[in-house]
Amino acid sequence: MENLAAVLTKAREFTFEKREIGSPGVNQVLIQIKMVGICGSDVHYFKHLKCGGYEVKKPIVLGHESAGVIVEVGEGVTHLKKGDRVAVEPGVPCRYCNHCKKGRYNLCQDVQFLATPPYDGSLSNYIIHAADFCYKLPDNVSFSEGALMEPLSVGLFAVERGNIKMGDSVLIIGAGPIGLTTLLACKAAGASTIVITDIQQKRLDVALKLGATNAFLANKEDLIESILGITNGEGVEACLDCSGIESAIVSGLKSTKPGGKFLSIGRGHNSKVTLPNFFELMDKEIDLIGVFRYANQYQKALDLLSSKRIDVNPLFTHTFDFKDVEEAFLLAERGEGIKVAVQL
Repeated sequence: MENLAAVLTKAREFTFEKREIGSPGVNQVLIQIKMVGICGSDVHYFKHLKCGGYEVKKPIVLGHESAGVIVEVGEGVTHLKKGDRVAVEPGVPCRYCNHCKKGRYNLCQDVQFLATPPYDGSLSNYIIHAADFCYKLPDNVSFSEGALMEPLSVGLFAVERGNIKMGDSVLIIGAGPIGLTTLLACKAAGASTIVITDIQQKRLDVALKLGATNAFLANKEDLIESILGITNGEGVEACLDCSGIESAIVSGLKSTKPGGKFLSIGRGHNSKVTLPNFFELMDKEIDLIGVFRYANQYQKALDLLSSKRIDVNPLFTHTFDFKDVEEAFLLAERGEGIKVAVQL
């Protein structure tokens, strides 16, 4: 068996490197990776060598939306066996700190998250991962769907953090993969009015097909007035920002009703955002809610996919062979697709 890894050696340049396969330790599994989705954070690292406050300081393997096949199980692993198809939850926490013990393991300060510096990701033929963060895929869930459980978990966690419920009105800023999975999660939760904005009309067209009730270009001159018009002048009950862009955040706050909620989900490559209308939060008593990755969402995502209550397949627009990984990232950087994936 050969283990090739696509290593980002500098901005916009991958080098294929042969690496040792290794053997799984206690409570670990060896996985042959089959599918990896390209995340927006991967693109930021590829283009800028940083994403938010994280910075690439040495060559790194990207990719954290992944699914594959168990090749070998380590000592103590009883719920998985060789040949099982699995989705990989990329963040492995310490399991011992107060955050982990309270179930908020996404806040663990010692989490090892695939493709977040300094940890390598899954764009490799084989990886070793914690067995308890691997989820067996039923026969009716594909490797592609398994890989998309990661961004879907972000959307589901946002819905949980914001307590989005039946009949709610929501505004989703950004119709990329995270925005669209958040849309699917809001729809599954019963939101009745789902407004979405983006700079690309083709992404808005996809959003409408997935269940958005209204879709507007982000540069629409009367954008805020249009959103207020849909909600009888009150504004939406929850705004979910999947862009991390300052101007979008300002518009989102203005579109949120008094007593509503603003959820910050997405982030760009810049680590700082200035909020000119910060006191609007106070004047309107808007709850500002941070959403950092997710916790305890993978099984929920798997259940929703296997029961077909959520379908992520329309998000897939491009799939590349592993040898063409650089081309895949360049296309993702240009924003030509929705979800770009690499098949190993």
